[in-house]
Amino acid sequence: MAGFMRPYEAHTYALMRIVTGLLFLWHGSQKLIGFPLPAREGSPAYITYVAGPIELVGGILVMIGLFTRWSAFLCSGLMAAAYWMAHGTQALFPLENRGELAALYCFVFLFIAAKGGGLWSVDGARGDS
Repeated sequence: MAGFMRPYEAHTYALMRIVTGLLFLWHGSQKLIGFPLPAREGSPAYITYVAGPIELVGGILVMIGLFTRWSAFLCSGLMAAAYWMAHGTQALFPLENRGELAALYCFVFLFIAAKGGGLWSVDGARGDS
């Protein structure tokens, strides 16, 4: 029974990549244009003007699967930095320091960087998956 999803491995990976990129781009959209929620008050400028574009553009590129490996690697690094700068200094465990999302994004993007665009990606259509 463990192999019942094996025929759908490429499809579920593509869905994970697409949804991860889609969810991530909204963080950048929030920081840069205040949509769908207003940006947090008092955020340092580097969060808005460095993290925001990486989240928005990186999320779009990962979602559509264009330059997937580089985009995902950059997003993974951003989330590692976000974790250690904003959360890791507060407490040891992610549940305590509210850094679960940053840690999860970091490792999901690292996996995407290693695996590439895959099915339903621009990279795959270009033969560069």
